[in-house]
Amino acid sequence: MILTGRQILAAKAEGRLRIEPWQEAQLNPNSYNLRLGEDLAVYTDHELDMARPNGIEFLKIPSEGLLLQPGKLYLGRTLEYTETLGMVPMLEGRSSVGRLGLFVHVTAGFGDIGFCGYWTLEISCIQPVRIYAGVAICQIFYHTVSGDYDSYDSGKYQRNSGIQPSMLWKDFIKE
Repeated sequence: MILTGRQILAAKAEGRLRIEPWQEAQLNPNSYNLRLGEDLAVYTDHELDMARPNGIEFLKIPSEGLLLQPGKLYLGRTLEYTETLGMVPMLEGRSSVGRLGLFVHVTAGFGDIGFCGYWTLEISCIQPVRIYAGVAICQIFYHTVSGDYDSYDSGKYQRNSGIQPSMLWKDFIKE
């Protein structure tokens, strides 16, 4: 079941979820809008390799906005830090953003129970589009779980503080 806006507010008050900074105006009937931070990262390698770390460079979105180009992947980050206990957090783009041909994630909209951190956004566009830091770019919503569960306590992306490039290469390390 998906939590309603009122249930999101109650879960926050109970300490089952945390969104920092919190702004009541970003609460929707069954989700909460998350904003785009000012930092982006782009891969510097033309050809990416799953089995090794790929180079990235960081840039800031200027006040006049940044024009994104089709065919390029931009890694962004939510302005808000989130924590979720006992629920499954999910992330989707806002319809107003989608109607501009802007995607906020390629496949990574699914969070784990217990995820704590900023959400890295895999941003791409259909045609050139200018983006701005601080815009409500996506929404987080929550599924309840049934039965016993294990919480996501450690992992490649847990308790991150910035944009996270792919760490799939760690799966290739034989221990």
